[in-house]
Amino acid sequence: MVILNFIQQVLSTPAIFVGLLALLGLALQKKDAQTMIKGTIKTILGFIVLNAGAAVVQQAIIPFGDLFQLAFGVHGVVPNNEAITSLGLTEYAVQTASIFALGMCANIVLARFSKWKYIFLTGHHALYMSCLIAIILNIAGLDGWMLIAGGALLLGFVMTLFPALMQPTIRKVTGDDSLALGHFGSSCYWISAQIGKLFGKNENTCTTEDVKFPKGLSFLRDNTISIAIAMFCCYIIVAGVAVFQDPVGTTTIIGEDNWILVSVINAITFSAGIYIVLAGVRMLIAEIIPAFKGISEKLVPNAKPALDCPILFPYAPNAVLIGFFCSFVGGIVALGVLALMGHAGIAVAIILPGAVVHFFCGASAGVCGNATGGLKGCVAGAFVHGIAVTFLAAGLLPVLGSFGFANTTFSDADFTIVGILFGNLAKIMSSTSLFLVIVVLFMLPVLYNYTLGRKKND
Repeated sequence: MVILNFIQQVLSTPAIFVGLLALLGLALQKKDAQTMIKGTIKTILGFIVLNAGAAVVQQAIIPFGDLFQLAFGVHGVVPNNEAITSLGLTEYAVQTASIFALGMCANIVLARFSKWKYIFLTGHHALYMSCLIAIILNIAGLDGWMLIAGGALLLGFVMTLFPALMQPTIRKVTGDDSLALGHFGSSCYWISAQIGKLFGKNENTCTTEDVKFPKGLSFLRDNTISIAIAMFCCYIIVAGVAVFQDPVGTTTIIGEDNWILVSVINAITFSAGIYIVLAGVRMLIAEIIPAFKGISEKLVPNAKPALDCPILFPYAPNAVLIGFFCSFVGGIVALGVLALMGHAGIAVAIILPGAVVHFFCGASAGVCGNATGGLKGCVAGAFVHGIAVTFLAAGLLPVLGSFGFANTTFSDADFTIVGILFGNLAKIMSSTSLFLVIVVLFMLPVLYNYTLGRKKND
């Protein structure tokens, strides 16, 4: 039992898990001990730096979302992966942990025997998806070994499917094929990229990184400065309205400090967080790609590491900020539509724009839209992303049953799509039939690889 708990903790600690994979890759290449120690530690360090930056960003962005709700008097459900997962774990901790561990293995098996050569390394997202799957399959009537086996196969399938869906876009973003995206917001990033294509992109297309600043504003070319100033403008407007509407409520959110000073500090903290994230991404990529060569040569030929969405940020820093703003605006527009539907007597949940999902996912959607359609693609793709994630979150709430009344839900697009699809399948199929559907889904990429895929290559 102690050993199982230790293994579970290792697998559920993303930095250690990724570090061990780096160590395995270096060992398979028969590197010397010094190289293996250095590569493993720097990989773990890069992952921790990345997560530290993300935590700083969240620290600065969460009060912005709270102030927005207070300033404009909106109340409803705030999608948050961490909150809904913590609720789910109170009832399904064993099932979630089992699905998580076995799903990792299923991902490697599928990568080995199918054409989808992606190893999903974003551990916290895999854990959230494990929890969602445990909830959905329990609602469907599965229990015992069928719930755990079916959940693991489904998790392995989606951990391989979504990176495969995104890879053509990732090649456009990064300019090569060495990295993949392991983040469960991929379906809407893909949509953003398709929307970007509508605007076309050629050598004359203006991208987000081509934005020209007047000579007197040339200092704005420094992304840390431009991000800090842009966030300050947003903060000062929202905080100012909140202070005017409800001074006591504003104090509850930001404390006793002057709201202008808080706006300045949070804006610069946000920019600092982005700086830390980018530093962590560069360190992680510099170590994980060479280390992964051993895994791709020995265990899973041509394997690619599928990493968290901030790996996209260094390729188009301006698109990160523009994508966040446009996605947030899309969320506000969708909020208005949901409110109108509610007034018309249609039973819908009011989904509030969560600053975290619109930053990390909206920014990623902006980078993908920029890669295929330049500045216009970034704006349009991120805006549609904001609308889509809002309506998808509203659609998932009824599926979650009692969890749907917890004032929160899963936020990123892939969680909501998987939940809506399999939650509704559970309503029309028996538990055994649903289990068989999951098994068939898992086997299809393998069967294709060994039948139709080989015929095409002959």
